[in-house]
Amino acid sequence: MIQWIQQLFSPTKIEDPIDNMKKYLIVGLGNIGSEYVNTRHNIGFKALDFFARKESLSFETVKLGALAEYKFKGRTFLLLKPNTYMNLSGKAVKYWLDKENIPLENLFVITDDLNLSFGTIRIKPKGSDGGHNGLKNINFVLNTNQYTRFRFGISDQFKKGQQVDYVLGEWDDEENNKLPERLEITAEIIKSFGTAGLENTMNTFNGK
Repeated sequence: MIQWIQQLFSPTKIEDPIDNMKKYLIVGLGNIGSEYVNTRHNIGFKALDFFARKESLSFETVKLGALAEYKFKGRTFLLLKPNTYMNLSGKAVKYWLDKENIPLENLFVITDDLNLSFGTIRIKPKGSDGGHNGLKNINFVLNTNQYTRFRFGISDQFKKGQQVDYVLGEWDDEENNKLPERLEITAEIIKSFGTAGLENTMNTFNGK
């Protein structure tokens, strides 16, 4: 009885686990620095920047990245752009998952994919890194590949030996013209993941 009374008047807030289930970590992968802003490899950053502008959000510089908070239909979305550079993305992802006590099933990672034609959307609940260094590091740090990833197709229109230049190259004029429509859909996907769930989101948007 005494312990119960002490807990009742304790200044320490005990987090409701149900609240944590309504928190989502949306990670856009990319590299920091002005030279990378419009590169294909930075589609994760570009997607979150578009979402933030659309919803009038501001990013704040925080530990291991830039963070913006978005509340929608009782859910809290934390939009994270790691500042660790692509190859060490896992460090930022793990830190913010742990700090905010967000369950792994509420992690959503946006990344580029050479194996998909430009603008193709592929949402999966798990999978290999597919040769992507950002996903490779996240898998290593989290010690699992059981988290949702949204692969945005950037195609593989490069000559042999020019993959790095292509990935770190800027979008061409045709791609730039098509990007806004693709980013609008990406914004819808982020909201859907938190409100409609993964299965419904995959069924609605995969292949769009």
